[in-house]
Amino acid sequence: MSDLPPLDPPEGSDAPDMAAAELALGLLDGEERAAAIRRVLAEPGFARSVERWRDHLAQLFDLWPPVAAPDVFDRIERSLDGAVDAPVAALTPVPRRGGILWPAVAGLSSVAAAVLLVVLVARPLPVPPAPQPRPSATVAAAPTLVAAIDPEAAGVASVTAIYDAQAGAIRVTEAKLVAADRSAELWVIPAGGTPHSLGVLRARGGTALTLTPENRSRIAAGAVLAVTVEPIGGSPSGRPTGPVVAKGALAPV
Repeated sequence: MSDLPPLDPPEGSDAPDMAAAELALGLLDGEERAAAIRRVLAEPGFARSVERWRDHLAQLFDLWPPVAAPDVFDRIERSLDGAVDAPVAALTPVPRRGGILWPAVAGLSSVAAAVLLVVLVARPLPVPPAPQPRPSATVAAAPTLVAAIDPEAAGVASVTAIYDAQAGAIRVTEAKLVAADRSAELWVIPAGGTPHSLGVLRARGGTALTLTPENRSRIAAGAVLAVTVEPIGGSPSGRPTGPVVAKGALAPV
């Protein structure tokens, strides 16, 4: 190799400055490289030394023929497959690690997926419950029935009875139909003609009677409401014992 290029010594010094060679070779980094670059800009002699080193080092590339880079990726793959790190000529085929295990696992997964698909297809689907019919919005509510119960005796005020089908109750206005030592009892007489007691009316103020399910079924348009004179507290036998003092038929409103 030819002699190295002469170096320009630093200003004020006779010793050669190797920073120029280190900068040309790329050996400097960080603050040292920054300081060398500043010297290139500020010191013409230092800049010439760096340039001569670069020209000299460039000639060294002609001394060796080009060599292809080694196939690093093949070596990496061989190392991952468990191959021994050896020269290419000495390499012998090495079975891939897990070469049998992974295909077997993949095959078993495929079989399991196929079995699951058969089970899902062959299994009978659950029959959904039949939808419950909803009440039609067009069905009309049960009508309210009213009866004007007219007294048999002259000069006595009429009594009004209103039946609320939703509540299953009947309300009767104040009834002064009997003497103070007697009770006025209200009866319903359906189409069959047999009277059924609905309850005793109060002498003062109105009366509200909640009907039993049996009596609710007997309340209908055309049924007759009648008031009889009974002992205090009502008929003891469940049948009328006194005379009828007022009556009237139910009609829808």
